Amino acid sequence: MAARAYSTAFGIPFDNTTTTAILEYDNGSNLPTTIPFPSLPFYNDSSAAFDFLISLKSPGPLLFPLNKYDMQIYSTVSVNAFPCQNNSCAGPNDTRLAASMNNISFVSQFIDILEAYYYNINGVFGTRFPSVPPLFFNFTSTNLPSILLTPKRATEVRVIEYNSIIEVVFQGTNLVAGIDHPMHLHGFDFYILGWGFGNFDKNNDPLKYNLVDPPHRNTVIVPINGWVAIRFKAHNPGVWFMHCHLERHLTWGMETVFIVKNGKEAQERILPPPQHMPRC
Repeated sequence: MAARAYSTAFGIPFDNTTTTAILEYDNGSNLPTTIPFPSLPFYNDSSAAFDFLISLKSPGPLLFPLNKYDMQIYSTVSVNAFPCQNNSCAGPNDTRLAASMNNISFVSQFIDILEAYYYNINGVFGTRFPSVPPLFFNFTSTNLPSILLTPKRATEVRVIEYNSIIEVVFQGTNLVAGIDHPMHLHGFDFYILGWGFGNFDKNNDPLKYNLVDPPHRNTVIVPINGWVAIRFKAHNPGVWFMHCHLERHLTWGMETVFIVKNGKEAQERILPPPQHMPRC
């Protein structure tokens, strides 16, 4: 096996060495003494990386039908910038770097959202995370106006009905700098239905979805200046974090929370906190 790192971040150093290994089964025999080295894609070949990702197939039957959904969330994922007093920061044009989903840079509160939701503590979070971007523009343009750089700061979540099927379309943008974003959802695995470069076309792109045997994962990479679509079934009641797995982007605000409501049966309800659980 041979693997090369994949990176599209301009000007950021990374380990670009190639990893090789020999995988030998227990009953293997007649292993060749020399193995020709394969021709690997270039480290920033996004087409090769995503063609491979989407070529993976689910090995078993689908866990739920993929021919429909109950709710769609279309969310931009962006690197942003906040102005600094006296232009004193080290970001672009003396700003401070930030990140967002649907132009909301998530603000963490002193009371955690799980506790606030379970005990009905008001004022900790809002429930108005938008279903679509608040402003539509050419998200992947190479020349975006600076007025688009500054997001809103808020703690907004999305409340989801139990057992509903949710489609999330992540749309990368070229604000500040286009980059791939590994988006991770706690509490669920999801099916990766499709991806593409450029702006998501709601009329044509869904026609190319794989609804038969798509990859089944809990993390998906949004391609640089592109989009990816996932679906999951909300059968796990609770408060679940959705975030970029680049930790710096997470700390900058590229996250939100999905609150899945209780179902009707006892086993479909969020569990109470353990008796000896320490406080956050």
